[in-house]
Amino acid sequence: MIGRMAAALLRCLALAALPLPVYAHSGPPYPVVSDRAAGPYSISLWTDPDTTDNGAAGGQFWVMIAPLNREATLAGTHATVRATPLDRAGDARSAAAAPVRGDPSTQFAAVVLDHEGRFRIDVTVDGPLGRAAVDAAVDATYDLRPPPLMILVYLMPFLLVGLLWTTVLVRRRRAARPEIPSRGRPATGEP
Repeated sequence: MIGRMAAALLRCLALAALPLPVYAHSGPPYPVVSDRAAGPYSISLWTDPDTTDNGAAGGQFWVMIAPLNREATLAGTHATVRATPLDRAGDARSAAAAPVRGDPSTQFAAVVLDHEGRFRIDVTVDGPLGRAAVDAAVDATYDLRPPPLMILVYLMPFLLVGLLWTTVLVRRRRAARPEIPSRGRPATGEP
């Protein structure tokens, strides 16, 4: 019984230690530009400005585009997101936004934000209706989720207490079990 529980516990620990991609973030995206009229478009910008040290594009931006003329279409319209540090010298980084599920009215771009601090975000929209630009400022911060290995470290005391508690319960159950007499002949020496 204890052997099976220990094996199950080891399988759970091994599974928890696997490096799996995590698609969640520490908070929901929030708007930094809402329905701003720019050129022939109404543009909104939502962001989750996470910064990374490893060069991964952690700054996520969703650009929502609507034509001011409701009869116009957005086919062929694309957006570019550019991030420039405001709190120190540094190069601007940009990324082309891609339509979400093929819809040009909602586009997504991920930009490398290489340090915590304030960034100027410039969004340029270009398409058959014309060109437009909006800007905003965001504060980039590190993602607050602990790495998977730290989650395992945090869970370890609870797992150990659970294992010890289960071991004590199993030993108590064995000690409380009455002795079952054998069904064979009595051990008195009679034939």
